[in-house]
Parts: sequence; structure tokens; C-alpha cells
Amino acid sequence: MSAAGLHRRVPIFSFVNFRFGLLLSAMRLWFAHRTEVSLREQLVTQIILAIQGGDLAPGDRLPSTREIARRFRIHQNTVSAGYRRLQREGWVEFRRGSGVYVAQAKPEAARSSALAPLVALDQLIAQLFRSARTIGASQSAVRDRLRHWLRLQPPDHFLVIESDEELRRIAAAEIEKAVALQVRSCGWKDARLKQEIEGAIPVVLPRKAAIPSGAVPPGIEVITLQVRSVNASLAQWIPAPSAALVGIASRWPDFLNLARTLLLAAGFSPDSLVFRDARKPNWQRGLKQAAAVVCDTVTGAALPKGIRTLVFPLLSESSLDELRAMQDSLQNPLEGPATAKPNSQSNSRSTARSVARAIPKSTPKM
Repeated sequence: MSAAGLHRRVPIFSFVNFRFGLLLSAMRLWFAHRTEVSLREQLVTQIILAIQGGDLAPGDRLPSTREIARRFRIHQNTVSAGYRRLQREGWVEFRRGSGVYVAQAKPEAARSSALAPLVALDQLIAQLFRSARTIGASQSAVRDRLRHWLRLQPPDHFLVIESDEELRRIAAAEIEKAVALQVRSCGWKDARLKQEIEGAIPVVLPRKAAIPSGAVPPGIEVITLQVRSVNASLAQWIPAPSAALVGIASRWPDFLNLARTLLLAAGFSPDSLVFRDARKPNWQRGLKQAAAVVCDTVTGAALPKGIRTLVFPLLSESSLDELRAMQDSLQNPLEGPATAKPNSQSNSRSTARSVARAIPKSTPKM
């Protein structure tokens, strides 16, 4: 099939015989045969938008499955499946021996207040396409210009890209606490990465390997976050309290391994450390007997009340300050980024004091 045959734009009135009594002269149909969107979905969407936008009125008769199939080289079963879906959702009705007609009333879901903004948005989109057709603009031209204008819009969310799911959740949770913009996350191999990165500020954690080729569209800057200083974190635990029972809990295996290494290096006895993998059943068992539980941000939120938790931040305060400054520059572009207030050192001292107060000189063992 030629390139011209991939996108067909034919006004319905130009091929529908008027003996059918159709009033569809304002409506056009487009079908792209080689796209990820099925032909049935294209048909259903265009008819719904035509009903919502007023191109099709209650009682209007739709073209027969045979006519659409012949004109657009679509299998009749595809058209029939689309019509059946429209009937199930309440957009059209079948009349025996007569054909398919636009229903007298729109589906209840389309009238509900919960979907009202989406319906209004669909109507605006339908109006845009109708206006574009009046000036002879092709579907591909409209699509290209929409992409152009979407690229010009400022980012509206942060996107944490990390293959390790548990590490990704922790980083996203810490960023959510620091910024007001929406925070999303996905892995490098996730099928939704291409969609999520549109309109996003992508952020990543330090990586041993290079960013996969083609994963990030050209022109999009990726921000590499910094983690907390290991030396500063270790200093919080020196000198190690004697005879203190400390719990360490996390869903991230590397957190448990890192905590074991750091606490043993700080002088804690192996017998005084209790490790819990939060991915396993009954992982909270026995933690109430600990003087304190060291955990990540996500696990800390899942611990029951009554347990003294010491959340160990993953991301450095300087990285969070950078994200806050970017957010401020987006929300107040004429004022410039707000001055960051470095406070990672004071946070470390505060956490160290919390640890000292939380761990008594002697505690019962499990």
C-alpha cells in the first residue's frame, strides 16, 4: 500500500447514498492502518467525539458496516465490533431491518459530573479537528503541530527512572515530601517510559552503566541525584551504644546490606541488630522490643504506631534543594529560582541526637 493509502480522509456524505436519510455532511472519518491504535478504536472514538461535539445528532443514522468496510478497506467484522461496543456503552441503538442510529440520549457516564471535565476536553479536541478540516489541514499536520505545542509547555511532573523497583519507590517517596509537583516513576525497560517522559523532568540515581541509548528523547536533560554521604551517616552512630537492640527494616535488600555494614563498622554488636525484610510476611514481628528501628522512607510509613522509627534518608539535601529550585523556577519563571537553604549538616546532627535519645543504655533482647 502506498504512503497516501495509509491515511484516508473521506467526508461521509461523499459516499453515503441519501436514500439512507443520513445527516452526516459535517462529519469526516480518518483511519490510519499501520498504527498502535486499532481500527476499531479509531472508529469508536471518532463517532463518540462526533456525538459529543454535535456533528451527529440523536436519531441520525450511521453508515452500514459494509459501506465503511468497502470505502476504507476495513474488515466488516471490525466495523461490526465497533458498532456493538457503541451500543453496549449506550451511544447508538440497533433497529432491526433499518440500521444503526445515534441514541436519543447520551450514556449516563458521559453526563456524570465525574467525567464532565473529560467530556469537555473531548469536545474541545473535536472542535479543534473540525476547525482544522475547514482550512484543509491534514490529520498528520494537526498531529505534528499538537506535538510541537506540547513540547513547548513547561514540565508538570518529576519522573524517577530506576530499574530497581524498591529503590525507585524510596527515591520517589522522598521527592514527594520535598516538592509540590507530581512525582511519577518507572523503570528503564517499562513500556510506559516513552509516555511518562513527555512533559517530565527526568531524574535518576547514580548509575554504573550508561543511560540506555534512545531511552531519553534528544534535547531532554536528565538530572542525576546524589545520595547522602556515607561518612556523615556513619558518624551518627559513633560511638555505638552498648547493649542496645536496634531494628533495621526495609523492602530494599541493598538498604539492609548497607545498614549491616555501617552499623557493624560503627561498633554495634551483631547480636544487637535485628534485620527485617519488609517484603516478607510478618516482617514487623518483634520490632516493638527494639530501642529504635532504622528504616527507609517507605518502610517507615508502614510501621505501626508505638515503634520509634529513625528514617534514614537516601537522597542528599542538596539534590532535593535543586529539585525545589527547579520547581520554583517553573512556577515563578519571572522571579527566578528561590535561594536554596542547605541544611544537610544540621539534619545529620538532628538525626544523631535522635538516635542518642532513642537508644537507652540497656534494652531487652528478642
